[in-house]
Amino acid sequence: MRILFAINGMLCGGKERRLTELMKALVNMPGIHFELVIMNSEIYYKEVLELNIPIHYLIRKGKKDFFMFSRFYSLSKSIKPDVVHCWDSMTAVYLAPVCQILSIPLINGMVVDTPVQRNILNKHWLRARITFPFSQRITGNSKAGLEAYHAPADKSVAIYNGFNFERLNNVLAESEIKKKLKVEDALLVGMVATFSDYKDYNSYFTAAKILLRKGINVVFCAIGDNTDSNNAHQLIGEEFMPHFRCLGKISDVESFVNAMDVCVLSTFSEGISNAILEYMALGKPVVATLGGGTNEIVMHNETGFLVPAANPMALAEKIELLLLDKTLRLTMGNAGKNRVREHFSIQKMVSGYLNIYNHYKKGSNFTEKPEKA
Repeated sequence: MRILFAINGMLCGGKERRLTELMKALVNMPGIHFELVIMNSEIYYKEVLELNIPIHYLIRKGKKDFFMFSRFYSLSKSIKPDVVHCWDSMTAVYLAPVCQILSIPLINGMVVDTPVQRNILNKHWLRARITFPFSQRITGNSKAGLEAYHAPADKSVAIYNGFNFERLNNVLAESEIKKKLKVEDALLVGMVATFSDYKDYNSYFTAAKILLRKGINVVFCAIGDNTDSNNAHQLIGEEFMPHFRCLGKISDVESFVNAMDVCVLSTFSEGISNAILEYMALGKPVVATLGGGTNEIVMHNETGFLVPAANPMALAEKIELLLLDKTLRLTMGNAGKNRVREHFSIQKMVSGYLNIYNHYKKGSNFTEKPEKA
């Protein structure tokens, strides 16, 4: 079985983590050979380099580099894969015509969110409309995402992110992290997400300030790209900065999550969030925005709380409830960890993808239809 994986880049992100874990699981499986093509030379997940697999760097020269079609064509023709699996909308655009010409099945894995804007002004929505007709399978990491993109039901397969618990083997002690952050005597609330238009840090920071004005002994943490930027600091305000730890992008995220008492994800649109999986795998209660794939992982009132989007008051209320009730924090955290083990294991994710790949293995009599989203 020969597979060509294609992704815009292996930077720090959810789909990149998912592909990394999948390749780590596949690399030692007999009868499977795969290669990776990326359009960015930077690789954040260094485990990829340790796999000793062929990596092809097709670097774009600008956003409208039409020569990329011919480069993808030449590479695909040379490798002769049984199947091509793209992981984002841009590689889907390049590979849809290439796979059509070469008669290679295309697995379109661009559905990783639940778009709010569902028209051609959303570039990913437009690319979905262009590439879905030429894709043999469309995978999404949430049922909500597939439905939002209007993916054809007979082609759609929902495969949840899988969490690899081996990532927690070297997690640092909670006391060590709290000492590093100088919050030994305070409760710690945290949110792990890039500071961008797609994540609602404004509601998170506003909720934090509501609780700080009540005099609760708590420190709020923000981890992710640009969370240490001037824009983030301006949203917080000078008065409250002593009660915040804006750490930017860090490598040992799991250790910092392990030190948190309550974990938050305030957002506008989400598939299955790797951050939430990390929270729950580490036994932390979650307060997250209602909607999208988040509804499929967080069980309201059981593993945490779901609150309406852009509602700082509701967010603050649920965070406060958890801060004031240690027993509730522990109960919800344990329920979350059990849910990840049962429904979001790395084995389940890998099996889901293998089921699709085997369908297109040359000479295979595999006839099973994909599970509908």
